[in-house]
Amino acid sequence: MSLKIYIDFPLSENARQLLESQTNGHTLVFPSIPAESVLAKSHPDPALLECDVVFGQPEPAEIEKAKRLKWIQISSSGITRYDNSDFRSHVAKKRIPVCNSASVYNDACADHLLAFMLAQSRCLPQGLASSDENGSPPWLALRDGSVPLRGQSAIILGYGAIGARLVELLAPYRMKLVAYRRKARGDEAIPVTTAENLPEALASADHVINILPDSPATQGFFDAARFAQCKPGSVFYNIGRGTTVDQEALANSLRSAHTKAAWLDVTDPEPLPTDHRLRSAPNCFITPHVAGGHLEESTTCVSHFLENLQRFVEGRELLDRVM
Repeated sequence: MSLKIYIDFPLSENARQLLESQTNGHTLVFPSIPAESVLAKSHPDPALLECDVVFGQPEPAEIEKAKRLKWIQISSSGITRYDNSDFRSHVAKKRIPVCNSASVYNDACADHLLAFMLAQSRCLPQGLASSDENGSPPWLALRDGSVPLRGQSAIILGYGAIGARLVELLAPYRMKLVAYRRKARGDEAIPVTTAENLPEALASADHVINILPDSPATQGFFDAARFAQCKPGSVFYNIGRGTTVDQEALANSLRSAHTKAAWLDVTDPEPLPTDHRLRSAPNCFITPHVAGGHLEESTTCVSHFLENLQRFVEGRELLDRVM
Protein backbone atom coordinates (compact mmCIF):
# COMPACT_ATOMS: atom_id res chain seq x y z
CA MET A 1 0.00 0.00 0.00
CA SER A 2 1.55 3.29 -1.14
CA LEU A 3 0.25 6.34 0.71
CA LYS A 4 0.59 10.07 0.25
CA ILE A 5 1.31 11.53 3.71
CA TYR A 6 0.86 15.20 4.60
CA ILE A 7 3.00 16.47 7.53
CA ASP A 8 2.10 19.92 8.83
CA PHE A 9 4.05 20.47 12.04
CA PRO A 10 7.69 21.46 12.69
CA LEU A 11 10.30 18.69 12.64
CA SER A 12 13.88 18.74 13.84
CA GLU A 13 16.49 17.66 11.32
CA ASN A 14 16.80 14.29 13.08
CA ALA A 15 13.03 13.81 13.06
CA ARG A 16 12.78 14.62 9.36
CA GLN A 17 15.63 12.24 8.49
CA LEU A 18 13.98 9.48 10.52
CA LEU A 19 10.64 10.05 8.81
CA GLU A 20 12.17 10.06 5.34
CA SER A 21 14.29 6.97 5.97
CA GLN A 22 11.40 4.89 7.33
CA THR A 23 8.68 5.74 4.82
CA ASN A 24 10.13 4.18 1.69
CA GLY A 25 7.34 3.46 -0.75
CA HIS A 26 5.21 6.32 0.56
CA THR A 27 5.17 9.94 -0.62
CA LEU A 28 5.76 12.71 1.93
CA VAL A 29 4.13 16.10 1.38
CA PHE A 30 5.18 19.16 3.39
CA PRO A 31 3.31 22.50 3.50
CA SER A 32 4.77 25.58 1.84
CA ILE A 33 4.11 27.49 5.10
CA PRO A 34 5.09 25.25 8.05
CA ALA A 35 3.33 25.61 11.40
CA GLU A 36 5.22 27.46 14.12
CA SER A 37 4.77 24.82 16.81
CA VAL A 38 3.19 21.42 17.46
CA LEU A 39 0.12 23.21 18.87
CA ALA A 40 -0.16 25.92 16.21
CA LYS A 41 -3.00 25.95 13.70
CA SER A 42 -1.93 25.06 10.18
CA HIS A 43 -2.51 27.18 7.09
CA PRO A 44 -4.96 25.94 4.46
CA ASP A 45 -3.05 24.04 1.80
CA PRO A 46 -4.57 22.49 -1.37
CA ALA A 47 -1.89 19.78 -1.22
CA LEU A 48 -3.58 18.27 1.83
CA LEU A 49 -6.69 17.55 -0.20
CA GLU A 50 -4.79 15.06 -2.36
CA CYS A 51 -3.35 13.06 0.53
CA ASP A 52 -4.33 9.77 2.18
CA VAL A 53 -2.86 10.46 5.62
CA VAL A 54 -2.43 13.65 7.68
CA PHE A 55 0.14 13.83 10.46
CA GLY A 56 0.08 17.02 12.53
CA GLN A 57 -2.57 19.63 13.34
CA PRO A 58 -4.94 19.75 10.36
CA GLU A 59 -7.76 22.27 10.36
CA PRO A 60 -11.15 20.53 10.74
CA ALA A 61 -12.56 22.52 7.81
CA GLU A 62 -9.78 21.20 5.57
CA ILE A 63 -10.42 17.64 6.72
CA GLU A 64 -14.00 17.86 5.49
CA LYS A 65 -12.74 18.77 2.00
CA ALA A 66 -10.18 15.95 1.81
CA LYS A 67 -11.98 13.21 -0.10
CA ARG A 68 -9.04 10.76 -0.21
CA LEU A 69 -8.27 10.86 3.50
CA LYS A 70 -7.94 7.46 5.18
CA TRP A 71 -6.31 8.22 8.56
CA ILE A 72 -5.51 11.22 10.79
CA GLN A 73 -2.61 11.23 13.27
CA ILE A 74 -2.74 14.28 15.57
CA SER A 75 0.74 15.36 16.70
CA SER A 76 -0.38 16.43 20.18
CA SER A 77 -2.06 14.76 23.13
CA GLY A 78 -4.90 17.28 23.23
CA ILE A 79 -7.67 17.05 20.63
CA THR A 80 -9.83 20.00 21.70
CA ARG A 81 -10.39 21.43 18.22
CA TYR A 82 -11.54 18.03 16.95
CA ASP A 83 -13.58 16.94 19.96
CA ASN A 84 -17.02 18.04 18.82
CA SER A 85 -20.08 16.32 17.42
CA ASP A 86 -19.67 17.66 13.86
CA PHE A 87 -16.10 16.44 13.47
CA ARG A 88 -16.80 13.12 15.16
CA SER A 89 -19.81 12.60 12.93
CA HIS A 90 -17.77 13.37 9.81
CA VAL A 91 -14.90 10.96 10.55
CA ALA A 92 -17.34 8.27 11.69
CA LYS A 93 -19.34 8.60 8.48
CA LYS A 94 -16.17 8.46 6.35
CA ARG A 95 -14.66 5.73 8.55
CA ILE A 96 -11.50 7.74 9.10
CA PRO A 97 -9.63 6.65 12.24
CA VAL A 98 -8.22 9.49 14.34
CA CYS A 99 -5.29 9.01 16.71
CA ASN A 100 -3.52 11.43 19.01
CA SER A 101 0.06 11.30 20.28
CA ALA A 102 -0.64 10.89 23.98
CA SER A 103 2.03 8.20 24.37
CA VAL A 104 4.68 10.69 23.25
CA TYR A 105 4.07 13.02 26.18
CA ASN A 106 3.04 10.77 29.07
CA ASP A 107 6.48 10.35 30.65
CA ALA A 108 7.43 14.01 30.37
CA CYS A 109 4.12 15.18 31.83
CA ALA A 110 4.35 12.73 34.73
CA ASP A 111 7.96 13.84 35.36
CA HIS A 112 6.80 17.47 35.41
CA LEU A 113 4.11 16.69 37.95
CA LEU A 114 6.57 14.82 40.16
CA ALA A 115 8.98 17.76 39.91
CA PHE A 116 6.18 20.10 41.00
CA MET A 117 5.34 17.86 43.95
CA LEU A 118 8.94 17.47 45.08
CA ALA A 119 9.57 21.21 44.74
CA GLN A 120 6.53 21.83 46.95
CA SER A 121 7.60 19.15 49.41
CA ARG A 122 11.14 20.56 49.75
CA CYS A 123 10.15 24.28 49.60
CA LEU A 124 12.52 24.70 46.65
CA PRO A 125 11.33 28.14 45.47
CA GLN A 126 11.75 29.58 48.96
CA GLY A 127 15.03 27.77 49.53
CA LEU A 128 16.54 28.92 46.24
CA ALA A 129 15.58 32.50 47.02
CA SER A 130 16.95 32.39 50.56
CA SER A 131 20.33 33.55 51.86
CA ASP A 132 19.37 33.22 55.53
CA GLU A 133 22.05 32.33 58.04
CA ASN A 134 22.28 28.78 59.33
CA GLY A 135 20.33 28.57 62.58
CA SER A 136 18.40 31.81 62.09
CA PRO A 137 14.57 31.80 62.56
CA PRO A 138 13.90 32.04 58.78
CA TRP A 139 16.36 29.22 58.16
CA LEU A 140 14.68 27.04 60.78
CA ALA A 141 11.25 27.90 59.38
CA LEU A 142 12.41 26.80 55.93
CA ARG A 143 13.56 23.45 57.29
CA ASP A 144 10.34 22.97 59.24
CA GLY A 145 8.28 23.91 56.20
CA SER A 146 9.39 20.90 54.19
CA VAL A 147 6.58 18.34 54.28
CA PRO A 148 7.54 14.84 53.10
CA LEU A 149 5.34 13.21 50.45
CA ARG A 150 5.57 9.88 52.23
CA GLY A 151 2.21 8.95 53.68
CA GLN A 152 0.33 11.94 52.28
CA SER A 153 -2.80 11.63 50.15
CA ALA A 154 -3.51 12.74 46.58
CA ILE A 155 -6.39 12.64 44.14
CA ILE A 156 -5.70 12.51 40.38
CA LEU A 157 -8.47 13.98 38.23
CA GLY A 158 -8.44 13.01 34.57
CA TYR A 159 -6.78 9.68 35.31
CA GLY A 160 -5.33 8.26 32.12
CA ALA A 161 -1.88 7.34 30.84
CA ILE A 162 -0.22 10.36 32.51
CA GLY A 163 -1.90 9.63 35.80
CA ALA A 164 -0.99 5.95 35.58
CA ARG A 165 2.67 6.85 34.99
CA LEU A 166 2.61 9.31 37.90
CA VAL A 167 1.30 6.55 40.16
CA GLU A 168 4.34 4.47 39.20
CA LEU A 169 6.70 7.36 39.96
CA LEU A 170 5.06 7.97 43.34
CA ALA A 171 5.22 4.33 44.42
CA PRO A 172 8.36 4.78 46.59
CA TYR A 173 6.61 7.51 48.59
CA ARG A 174 3.81 5.19 49.73
CA MET A 175 1.18 7.86 49.27
CA LYS A 176 -2.55 7.26 49.57
CA LEU A 177 -3.72 7.75 45.99
CA VAL A 178 -7.18 7.83 44.46
CA ALA A 179 -8.27 8.49 40.87
CA TYR A 180 -11.30 10.45 39.72
CA ARG A 181 -13.20 9.21 36.67
CA ARG A 182 -16.78 9.59 35.50
CA LYS A 183 -16.89 5.80 35.32
CA ALA A 184 -14.33 3.27 36.53
CA ARG A 185 -12.94 0.98 33.83
CA GLY A 186 -11.72 -1.68 36.21
CA ASP A 187 -8.06 -1.67 35.12
CA GLU A 188 -6.92 1.22 37.34
CA ALA A 189 -3.92 0.64 39.61
CA ILE A 190 -5.48 2.71 42.40
CA PRO A 191 -8.99 3.12 43.86
CA VAL A 192 -11.44 5.17 41.78
CA THR A 193 -13.96 7.74 42.95
CA THR A 194 -16.78 9.03 40.76
CA ALA A 195 -18.74 12.29 40.78
CA GLU A 196 -21.03 11.17 43.60
CA ASN A 197 -18.14 10.80 46.04
CA LEU A 198 -15.83 13.48 44.67
CA PRO A 199 -16.52 16.09 47.42
CA GLU A 200 -15.54 13.57 50.08
CA ALA A 201 -12.38 12.61 48.16
CA LEU A 202 -11.35 16.25 47.69
CA ALA A 203 -11.91 16.95 51.38
CA SER A 204 -9.34 14.33 52.37
CA ALA A 205 -6.62 14.93 49.75
CA ASP A 206 -3.39 16.76 50.59
CA HIS A 207 -2.61 17.09 46.86
CA VAL A 208 -5.19 17.77 44.14
CA ILE A 209 -3.76 16.88 40.72
CA ASN A 210 -5.74 18.12 37.72
CA ILE A 211 -5.07 16.44 34.36
CA LEU A 212 -8.57 17.05 32.98
CA PRO A 213 -8.81 17.75 29.24
CA ASP A 214 -10.76 20.66 27.80
CA SER A 215 -14.37 19.78 26.99
CA PRO A 216 -17.84 21.25 27.58
CA ALA A 217 -18.12 18.99 30.65
CA THR A 218 -14.82 20.12 32.20
CA GLN A 219 -14.73 23.84 31.46
CA GLY A 220 -14.70 25.69 34.78
CA PHE A 221 -14.69 22.35 36.62
CA PHE A 222 -12.64 23.87 39.42
CA ASP A 223 -14.78 26.83 40.42
CA ALA A 224 -15.22 28.51 43.83
CA ALA A 225 -17.51 25.73 45.04
CA ARG A 226 -15.06 23.02 44.02
CA PHE A 227 -12.10 24.71 45.70
CA ALA A 228 -14.22 25.07 48.84
CA GLN A 229 -14.69 21.29 48.81
CA CYS A 230 -10.93 20.76 48.87
CA LYS A 231 -9.12 20.07 52.11
CA PRO A 232 -7.91 23.28 53.81
CA GLY A 233 -4.18 23.58 53.24
CA SER A 234 -4.14 21.28 50.20
CA VAL A 235 -1.90 21.90 47.20
CA PHE A 236 -3.36 22.24 43.70
CA TYR A 237 -1.61 21.19 40.48
CA ASN A 238 -2.79 21.66 36.88
CA ILE A 239 -1.15 20.23 33.77
CA GLY A 240 -4.47 19.44 32.08
CA ARG A 241 -6.01 22.52 30.49
CA GLY A 242 -6.36 26.05 31.83
CA THR A 243 -10.02 26.18 30.82
CA THR A 244 -10.84 23.60 33.49
CA VAL A 245 -10.05 26.12 36.24
CA ASP A 246 -11.71 29.40 37.22
CA GLN A 247 -8.52 31.47 37.62
CA GLU A 248 -10.17 34.05 39.90
CA ALA A 249 -11.57 31.33 42.14
CA LEU A 250 -8.10 29.82 42.43
CA ALA A 251 -6.59 33.23 43.21
CA ASN A 252 -9.17 33.78 45.94
CA SER A 253 -8.55 30.33 47.40
CA LEU A 254 -4.80 31.01 47.47
CA ARG A 255 -5.26 34.45 49.02
CA SER A 256 -7.40 33.01 51.82
CA ALA A 257 -4.83 30.21 52.32
CA HIS A 258 -7.56 27.61 51.90
CA THR A 259 -5.36 26.36 49.07
CA LYS A 260 -1.80 26.28 50.38
CA ALA A 261 -0.09 26.55 46.99
CA ALA A 262 -0.73 26.06 43.28
CA TRP A 263 1.58 24.70 40.60
CA LEU A 264 0.36 25.37 37.08
CA ASP A 265 1.67 24.47 33.65
CA VAL A 266 -1.52 25.63 31.93
CA THR A 267 -3.65 28.73 32.37
CA ASP A 268 -6.53 30.50 30.66
CA PRO A 269 -5.51 32.46 28.67
CA GLU A 270 -1.97 31.47 27.75
CA PRO A 271 0.25 33.16 28.53
CA LEU A 272 -1.43 34.59 31.61
CA PRO A 273 -1.26 38.42 31.61
CA THR A 274 1.63 39.81 33.63
CA ASP A 275 -0.78 41.76 35.86
CA HIS A 276 -3.00 38.77 36.66
CA ARG A 277 -3.47 38.10 40.37
CA LEU A 278 -1.99 34.62 40.08
CA ARG A 279 1.28 36.11 38.81
CA SER A 280 1.79 38.03 42.05
CA ALA A 281 0.59 35.34 44.44
CA PRO A 282 3.63 34.22 46.46
CA ASN A 283 2.27 30.68 46.68
CA CYS A 284 1.54 30.22 42.95
CA PHE A 285 4.17 28.84 40.58
CA ILE A 286 3.63 28.79 36.82
CA THR A 287 5.51 27.16 33.95
CA PRO A 288 4.53 28.12 30.36
CA HIS A 289 2.80 24.94 29.08
CA VAL A 290 6.00 22.93 28.75
CA ALA A 291 5.13 19.81 30.76
CA GLY A 292 5.12 17.54 27.73
CA GLY A 293 8.31 18.95 26.26
CA HIS A 294 11.50 16.92 26.07
CA LEU A 295 14.72 16.58 24.08
CA GLU A 296 14.02 15.66 20.44
CA GLU A 297 10.30 15.82 21.04
CA SER A 298 9.46 15.77 17.36
CA THR A 299 11.65 12.69 16.86
CA THR A 300 9.69 10.86 19.55
CA CYS A 301 6.49 11.97 17.82
CA VAL A 302 7.73 10.68 14.46
CA SER A 303 8.70 7.32 16.02
CA HIS A 304 5.19 7.01 17.39
CA PHE A 305 3.73 7.87 13.98
CA LEU A 306 5.94 5.32 12.23
CA GLU A 307 4.75 2.58 14.58
CA ASN A 308 1.16 3.52 13.82
CA LEU A 309 1.90 3.74 10.09
CA GLN A 310 3.11 0.15 10.11
CA ARG A 311 0.01 -0.88 12.03
CA PHE A 312 -2.24 0.99 9.59
CA VAL A 313 -0.64 -0.63 6.54
CA GLU A 314 -0.97 -4.07 8.15
CA GLY A 315 -4.56 -3.49 9.27
CA ARG A 316 -3.71 -3.81 12.96
CA GLU A 317 -5.12 -1.87 15.92
CA LEU A 318 -3.79 1.70 16.04
CA LEU A 319 -2.13 3.19 19.12
CA ASP A 320 -3.81 6.11 20.90
CA ARG A 321 -6.93 5.94 18.77
CA VAL A 322 -9.46 8.51 20.01
CA MET A 323 -12.12 8.28 17.25
